[in-house]
Amino acid sequence: MDRVFRALADETRMRLLDRLHEENGQTLGELCERIEMTRQSVTQHLAVLEDANLVSTVRRGRMKLHYLNPVPLHEIQERWIDKFERPRLRVLGAVKRQAEEAMTDKPAFVYVTYIASTPEKVWDALTDADLTAAYWGHSNVSDWKPGSRWAHVRTDGSGVADVVGIVAESERPTRLVTTWSAPEDEGDEARHSRVTFDIRPHGDIVRLTVTHEDLADETERADVASGWAAVLSNLKSLLETGSPLPQEPWLVPGD
Repeated sequence: MDRVFRALADETRMRLLDRLHEENGQTLGELCERIEMTRQSVTQHLAVLEDANLVSTVRRGRMKLHYLNPVPLHEIQERWIDKFERPRLRVLGAVKRQAEEAMTDKPAFVYVTYIASTPEKVWDALTDADLTAAYWGHSNVSDWKPGSRWAHVRTDGSGVADVVGIVAESERPTRLVTTWSAPEDEGDEARHSRVTFDIRPHGDIVRLTVTHEDLADETERADVASGWAAVLSNLKSLLETGSPLPQEPWLVPGD
């Protein structure tokens, strides 16, 4: 939390966060366009924001895209704001989100977590049907080849898939990109979202970045934000301790 407050205590870094809030997923060159500062200086400011986990990066070919990571800001809100002004700020926040939704493209969500594991084990935890069943409540079923269909199948024996999609990219053990849709919307690409898993090793740990793009609206974004937090916490517990969390985290009631 100290690193977050230090990162926020600078006007340039606040401007960079504002830029990412306006348009998430920008390159260094795009972020430099409206800031009268050298690329090296902007890079140094971005490094401070990354160190505070306020910004995460995703590689797209030769491009390095920067995303606003809302998790530390949400923690500040919960600890320092919500408990004092929650009812009034929720109303104001709802008005603000509705106004922004009318002016922006489809929203996206980025989540970053660090796991004491290897890239291969993280990859298997995301793609192995038995492992996903152990911590996700569904089995992810596919051969995971580019162009193949995948399905998020219930573990109750019914064989019902609640999510289906196509494997867009598959580079074991570092990158997996899939489309997501409800089964009834499988033929309507306009209703598909896109999930990218970027797996990067660093010594004895792995940084897992999940980017969920092309969401329908801010309501869906809020739903996937809470869903990914629960699922990835369960995955982290499974890989680091050998067991998922003792209770299903997505069943924890909200405020």
